[in-house]
Amino acid sequence: MTLEITGKNIDITPAIRERFEFKFDKLEKLQVPLIKKHIMISKEPSKLFKIEASVSIAGGQLVASAEHEDLFGAITDLYQKLDRQLKKQAHKPNSRRASHSEKPVQAEDTTEYDDEVEFDEV
Repeated sequence: MTLEITGKNIDITPAIRERFEFKFDKLEKLQVPLIKKHIMISKEPSKLFKIEASVSIAGGQLVASAEHEDLFGAITDLYQKLDRQLKKQAHKPNSRRASHSEKPVQAEDTTEYDDEVEFDEV
C-alpha cells in the first residue's frame, strides 16, 4: 500500500519517508492489514514537530498524534501509539468482553413444590 505523507511548513526528504516506511513495515507484522495510511507533518512556531497519522483498518480507523522537539523522536512516539492501538485491535476478539459465548450458564432450579402448604397457627 502507498503511504501518503503531507508536509506543512516542512519538506519531505527521502530520509523522512524511509523512516516512516520502516516504522509502518513493523506495524504490518502484527497481521492486521493497514488499508489507507495518511500522515501530516508540521513544524510549529514553538520549534516542535507535530505529526498526525490516520490509518484505516478492517475494524475501523486508528488516529494518533505526537509532538517532539526532534522529528525522529516524534516519529518514534507516533509509532508507539499506533502499535498500542493495533495490538488492542488485534486482541479484541479474544477478550472476554467481546465474546460472551464462553459465559457459564446457570443451571435452572428443578425443585418441585407442593401446591398445598399448611401453616401452623400460633
